Amino acid sequence: MNKINSGTLEALKPGETLLVNARKVSGDKLHLEFAEVVKSANTGVNILSLLNKSDERFSSSARRAWVTAEPVDAQEYFGIDFGPSANWEATERGEMLHLNILNPAIDGTRCRIQISETTEATEWQSNNIETAAKRRGKDGDYITHEGNYIFSNTSVVMQDTDPVHTFLQPDAQTVQAEVQTEVIADDMVL
Repeated sequence: MNKINSGTLEALKPGETLLVNARKVSGDKLHLEFAEVVKSANTGVNILSLLNKSDERFSSSARRAWVTAEPVDAQEYFGIDFGPSANWEATERGEMLHLNILNPAIDGTRCRIQISETTEATEWQSNNIETAAKRRGKDGDYITHEGNYIFSNTSVVMQDTDPVHTFLQPDAQTVQAEVQTEVIADDMVL
């Protein structure tokens, strides 16, 4: 069922999941990278992405999640060779195994990304507000909920149906506008 190179990030559709790659990390462990185009409950198709699909800056709106795994256990559950004989590639981020498995499953149940937004930061998020808190675009203003930063956490769950995501309602965005007034003096004739 888990077929290598059965999908790509570029062709990923909403509701589909991709097991992108595996990377060797310390402790003889793996980081498995998952990607999924997640639909929030209050949005439809993002027309901005559609109308800019040829622009690489809009190429993938997929959310990512990483799972740490023991190679022997990952091999057992995914049926993929994560051992030394696999086709590992040396990259600047370490040894990587490109997988691109569309809709990966364990024991017949799909792996899905689930999003949980919260205002309670982890220790790492507290120490890295600039990169961890939710923003309006890459360098945009921070998005808050009841005046608090929002942190968006992802996890991988086994579920055949769409996972239930937790999205916090953002505070209203205030817009400051500069008002210019021009005073015109009337000549008064008595």
